[in-house]
Amino acid sequence: MVKEITYKPYGKKAILIECIPVINDEILNKIIGFKHKIELHKKNIITDLIIGYNSLTIKYSIEVEDYSKEVKNLDVLYASINKIVSQSNYLWKIPVCYDDEFGIDLIEVSKVSGLPKEEVINLHSKEIYTVFFIGFLPGFLYLGGLNEQLFVNRKANPRLQIEKGSVAIGGKQTGIYPLNSPGGWNVIGKSPIDFFNSKDELPCFAKAGDKIEFTPISKTEFYFIENEILKANYKISKTLLND
Repeated sequence: MVKEITYKPYGKKAILIECIPVINDEILNKIIGFKHKIELHKKNIITDLIIGYNSLTIKYSIEVEDYSKEVKNLDVLYASINKIVSQSNYLWKIPVCYDDEFGIDLIEVSKVSGLPKEEVINLHSKEIYTVFFIGFLPGFLYLGGLNEQLFVNRKANPRLQIEKGSVAIGGKQTGIYPLNSPGGWNVIGKSPIDFFNSKDELPCFAKAGDKIEFTPISKTEFYFIENEILKANYKISKTLLND
């Protein structure tokens, strides 16, 4: 029988926990549930808990002296998960302009997928995506749920500069660049939303377990929203998914 999770020492002050290599909401919910259990029972010796697609990294404030004993303790916590610990998750509606000015790889994605640009936009914007984790850049949301017709390989030669807010596809994933940065994903649109702001109490508004829905907007709407954000007049539309 294959064990559902495995543990690996990750230096002297961390343990890497890995689930079966499948990307889906069920695995994510188990990871989130485990994370909450660890936070509840070990908060005094934990400095960080980092979620991945099918992993959880525990960073300790002290060295793990007895690794085998700690793994047994973690196994007990994992076995006690009967359902995900209650947390508030939201569906965030993110405006995206798919105009050619912003979707600089839209034509390429259309060619590779064999779909008209309009269908690429339709398929991309009609899905509800799950936020699996945040990484690469502060506020970069790794989203699962991309329609398989839009699976497009990352670029062989990444760009040195991709604009903040660019919505892109990389392999089986889609995401939004929260900052100007290098990147190798295929850019198909742009959002005026700020996905990371170090001055906010919560620098990134979304978290693992939340959902994302992209709403197509025109260039006129894009610049209007961008201006409203500058004036602090814009709030992202969100719907509570659970109580």
